[in-house]
Amino acid sequence: MGAQYPNRSGAGQVIGELLQEQGFHTSPLILAIPNGGLAVALPIARVLNADLDLLIVRKLQIPYNPEAGFGAITSLGTVILNQPLVDRIGLTEVDIQQVIQKTQGQIDQRKIAYEGLVGLYSPENRIVVLVDDGLASGYTMLAAIQSVQQLSPQRIIVAVPTASASAIAKVQPIADELICPNVGTGYVFAVADAYQNWYDVSEEEVIEQLREFRRKQEL
Repeated sequence: MGAQYPNRSGAGQVIGELLQEQGFHTSPLILAIPNGGLAVALPIARVLNADLDLLIVRKLQIPYNPEAGFGAITSLGTVILNQPLVDRIGLTEVDIQQVIQKTQGQIDQRKIAYEGLVGLYSPENRIVVLVDDGLASGYTMLAAIQSVQQLSPQRIIVAVPTASASAIAKVQPIADELICPNVGTGYVFAVADAYQNWYDVSEEEVIEQLREFRRKQEL
């Protein structure tokens, strides 16, 4: 799978135009998953003239391999575990709870950093579009969907530029709709491979992007 998008913003423009073709009668609520999901979500919100907010989701890191995760937790408190992986690597309940508590602390710190910029809109009775820069395992998006489902949305659309086939198989059955123009079917999948310009987005960049979007809304 070669690079399909110049960057996250370019990917968001593609997704926004695909969503625009659906002709929403009411403005949807775009919920971006930071850090990388916000840059994708911004052009989507502009194309659709939609409300934009963040849903913080953090992976639960394997204690001895922090690059890998065994589940995810959201800023709304939803926890989802990759139970087959948990069983395979032998994590105990104590291990799991320690990681959950640590990760919840990180989410609480993010909420403080984003104060005044997020939590402005409720998903209740709204068409919600959940946006990330890609799905590798799919567990981050599963947690996001389950969190939003608890808030009685009208409909949940998952919109991502790229995803593995296995992630699509997990997410598609529980979303009302899934939009993903680039699906990786090979044994090895990396979200970064779909982008020409890929880098880890800092929290400072997320805050600045969101502040700029809010400033333009007020004009």
